[in-house]
Amino acid sequence: MALPPPYDPNFKLAFSLGSIAEIENHQDHDESASAAVVAVDLISSARFALKLDSVYTEYSAKYLVDNAGGSHRGRKLTVKDCLEFAINKGGIPKAEDWPRLGSVITPPSSYKPELVSMKGQVIEPKTMEEACDLLVHQPVGAKLHVFMPHIELQQDGIYCGTSGEPASYVGLRDAIIIGAEKIQGKSIATVKVWYKKKFIFLKVAMSRWFQLYSPDDTQKGIEQTHYLVDFCVPRLSIN
Repeated sequence: MALPPPYDPNFKLAFSLGSIAEIENHQDHDESASAAVVAVDLISSARFALKLDSVYTEYSAKYLVDNAGGSHRGRKLTVKDCLEFAINKGGIPKAEDWPRLGSVITPPSSYKPELVSMKGQVIEPKTMEEACDLLVHQPVGAKLHVFMPHIELQQDGIYCGTSGEPASYVGLRDAIIIGAEKIQGKSIATVKVWYKKKFIFLKVAMSRWFQLYSPDDTQKGIEQTHYLVDFCVPRLSIN
């Protein structure tokens, strides 16, 4: 697999944060639904890896969307929110025991699904290296900085964002790192990203980074970031 030129892990891209909020407003992206889908995928993978489930078992993302916000209805959920709810609030049902995501059906208040207990904690690796250490045991949740049209054009190559050509910043999208390898000496992650209401698979350059500038473009507002950020992992207990 060839790296699409130009590929420079130290390439820097600057743009204004003031324009990002407008570009990020996509009707095909529901942050809470995305977080819930990624969270239950991480849970399913972790339980199967630990042999808590004898087969890969799907859990209910909609149950998390319906309940993980607690009294704050309408609050946008994160993957961490969903994982902590599943672990700390008595568990979640299997997908077959609750309406599917996107369904308008609401179970009656008297219906109490059987909850599968989850014991453990949510780990948040601070660096890419820490995330890769955990990847040996199970997939790792993350967020991916997404650029258009690169997210769609680079699916057969290495996703490394824009190298200076015209691009639109879409925003952060929930993702799961499922593997890592060396390609031409570069660290490349295999990532499944929840994008346009489905998972797509990408090879992502792990060392690639760019710079975000604050709206006033002052030096104090500069933030250096990699394309994969905000890692989280459900470390479940077998006891």
